[in-house]
Amino acid sequence: MQVAAHIGIAVAGLALGLCQYARADNEAQPSQQEAGATQTCDAKRPVVMFNRWQEDWSVLRDPCVPRKPLDSLKYIPLGGDPDSWLSLGANLRERLEVSDTPLFGLSPVAKSDTWLIQRIQVHADAQLGPYLQFFAQLEDARAFGKDTVGPTDKNPLDLEQAFAAWVSPAGPGTFKLRVGRQEMAFDLQRFVSVRDGPNVRQAYDAVWADYEYEKWRFIGYATRPVQYRDVVAFDDASNRHLTFSGVRFERQGVGVGDLSGYYSLYTRAGAQFLDAKGDEHRNVFDLRYTGKIAAADYDVESMYQTGHVGASTIDAWAVGSLFGYTLNSPWTPRFGVQIDAASGDRHPNDGRVETFNPLFPNGYYFTLAGYTGYANLFHVKPSLTLKPSSKLSLLFAVAFQWRMTTNDAIYQQGNAVVPGTAGHGTRWTGSYAQIRAEWTVAANLIASVEAVRFQVGNSIRELGGSNSDYVGVELKYGW
Repeated sequence: MQVAAHIGIAVAGLALGLCQYARADNEAQPSQQEAGATQTCDAKRPVVMFNRWQEDWSVLRDPCVPRKPLDSLKYIPLGGDPDSWLSLGANLRERLEVSDTPLFGLSPVAKSDTWLIQRIQVHADAQLGPYLQFFAQLEDARAFGKDTVGPTDKNPLDLEQAFAAWVSPAGPGTFKLRVGRQEMAFDLQRFVSVRDGPNVRQAYDAVWADYEYEKWRFIGYATRPVQYRDVVAFDDASNRHLTFSGVRFERQGVGVGDLSGYYSLYTRAGAQFLDAKGDEHRNVFDLRYTGKIAAADYDVESMYQTGHVGASTIDAWAVGSLFGYTLNSPWTPRFGVQIDAASGDRHPNDGRVETFNPLFPNGYYFTLAGYTGYANLFHVKPSLTLKPSSKLSLLFAVAFQWRMTTNDAIYQQGNAVVPGTAGHGTRWTGSYAQIRAEWTVAANLIASVEAVRFQVGNSIRELGGSNSDYVGVELKYGW
């Protein structure tokens, strides 16, 4: 922990020291722009990406590229080698949330609440020669004014990512290797994600290797997901009590779409389900097919799980799908429908665990409100997306939700059990309406607002539950 703290202090000191260099460099910049004004410049500035380690700021060594303030911190040459450079960057997310009756009012601590969540990230990206990269990112996540703070809400200053990467030609293809703490995600992030919706993102202490050749990609990964603590700075850790490892393939151009699939082994010590408890060993088999046909698009993913929890065997499954059709007309309307299903435990005390484990899901997939979890679920969600301009997107959706079996509970995100619902009531859970607007204010600044109204069914109402409302207002900035 002391080493990590010293690293953080060193990075902060480096950034402060370089600010003086940045100001001096920016003062001299107009003359470079004037000198290159008559030249044709094909180079373009990079954009801030979801994975910051994928950005390539070496384009700034070309003097014809337009400069912005602090660009001297985005591209710092190292040792005179054009392939060696350092880039600094940061992310800031602020979100004000209002939630009415979480867990539909059935939790002992459930009540209306308003709070602000804040996530700050700073990173340093060092490219040493054409193949070697070192990337480090610090994260500080806070929740202000929230009555019930969970592990995905708060994480004082800690090491979010720190890995070494190697990318080089290998035979007819390309070999890539990452070793260290890193984020990873698959496909639409239904089941394996960086968990960007909640405040604390999910990282993995991992070895990741892949080989890419023409339309093929083969991946192997051995990970220990990071478990987050909010007591002091630099106290996050991973251990052998939670692991996730496997192999994956991807193939482009299979018929009219792309095909991918993976096998993973998920292990967790001391797991607890309504019908079983003990060490969990879960085999995960996943297959996905996605593509477009003219104006139609689709994404279908299925997952089957076997293994055991303690002495009970696992037999669980899930299917997720998105279908859409986009009109070539003003505001580019897209009519979509989302259909999801996940197994629940049909027969208590039969020695089988049929409750699906969604692993590391993305909170964005359903809604930010967190009222819908990917277990014991049948979910249908028609939607309409409009784009009044290239910078503004509007989503209007309604959803209808059932349980697969009434013997299992109703679940919210994070596999949170809605109290008293197992073995009670009918399959009908309720319906919700969702409105979301996202506006690109500037190149690196995005504002959004999302509102959700969940109308509960009689099964929840008879237990004393009530309808729930959520509103979130968010600003995201990347530098």
